[in-house]
Amino acid sequence: MESSENYTNLYGASCHTMVLHPIEASAIHARRERVFLVIAGLFLGSLAMLNILGILRFIKLGEMNTDTFGPLVFSVAIGILPYPITFLCTDLISELYGRARANAVVWVGLLLNGWVLFILWLGGVLPGFETIDPVTGAITDASGEKPVFFEVRELAFGATLASMIAYLIAQFTDVYMFHFWKKLTRGRHLWLRNNGSTLVSQLFDTVAVILISWWVGALDAILEGKPNVATTLVTLILTGYVFKFVCALLDTLPLYWLVPRLARWMEIDPIAEHRHLEDPGPESAQ
Repeated sequence: MESSENYTNLYGASCHTMVLHPIEASAIHARRERVFLVIAGLFLGSLAMLNILGILRFIKLGEMNTDTFGPLVFSVAIGILPYPITFLCTDLISELYGRARANAVVWVGLLLNGWVLFILWLGGVLPGFETIDPVTGAITDASGEKPVFFEVRELAFGATLASMIAYLIAQFTDVYMFHFWKKLTRGRHLWLRNNGSTLVSQLFDTVAVILISWWVGALDAILEGKPNVATTLVTLILTGYVFKFVCALLDTLPLYWLVPRLARWMEIDPIAEHRHLEDPGPESAQ
């Protein structure tokens, strides 16, 4: 049975009636949990999307001719496009809900990666309408081509495996560094913990995902015909990191806009755990 509740918040404002589920302790508790659900859902949805999109297509950002290395092409995989939002989400959860919740969402994300891999594997082993060559084992459709699903599956397997390893390294680094800076500054300087955590974790992520993708063969099509594989890999790493670097700087603006408004709406003090060390005063979000 659902119930409704009127209450006055900590700032003396009268709040609207909210319909509560029996497991929700109060209207403010329900509000906090629903905001968390939206942020966590955005995080997990972006994570699933980037794993499916992966390296199916690369976006050409530019090209530069050099005497030493020849033409250098700067490109990023489309799977990288939703990735910066995952760090904004973990920073919001870290700031508003604490380190334990942020780490819990990271673990759920890892399980989601595993679920994606399982469905891709299951979809490939179950019998379908394709033709299987008894000698080579090659799978072809009615037109004699490799089915699109198996092309996506082959690329997604390698990309998701690389993403899972890089994801663990990057997300736990992000959460750890965020709270390291928050504790060091006693809750001051939101911009520092946002950028100081994301820029370090993005470096780990970019290096790990490119090198692991190359190691499992997921980048073979991209590297084919390239005279210098190492140069191409370094270019991919630098391009990917610069893209994430710029996105990390840009997401400082929505973080600064969202944190005080969500904190006030949910009656959360983001720096309460640090007030016993030193009262940071009005500069806490600067």
